[in-house]
Amino acid sequence: MTTPAAQLDDRGLPPRYPFKPDLEVTPREARAWLREHPKDTILLDVRTSPEWHTAHVPGSVHIPLDHLAERYESLPLDKATHIAVLCHHGQRSLKATLFLRERGFDHARSVAGGIELWSLAADPCIPRYERDAAGCRIIP
Repeated sequence: MTTPAAQLDDRGLPPRYPFKPDLEVTPREARAWLREHPKDTILLDVRTSPEWHTAHVPGSVHIPLDHLAERYESLPLDKATHIAVLCHHGQRSLKATLFLRERGFDHARSVAGGIELWSLAADPCIPRYERDAAGCRIIP
């Protein structure tokens, strides 16, 4: 995602973003959920450990997507908990959201655009990064 923050719409989405309101929440909406309902909302980060150590949202719960099947039951939540699922750009979080919904967590939603869009639209203090075979690198 290369959209500068100045080009985001009122919801904090890039032009022509294919937002799926039944499966996604915008980063701004997810951040509002966390502020307004901190006991009833979890930000679940499903990125890899190197990504997590490069940049993460304080207070988020880290369970890599590859470990979600064996660890989701350990999450401190019930079926009414709002779960905002975060990855780098929004693809892995959609998979995790569908996984959780199949298990009855109807309030699970993927954070649109992932932590990349979170950094641009919700909290510029969270660093942006690139990922390649050599690892993760902060974008200046």
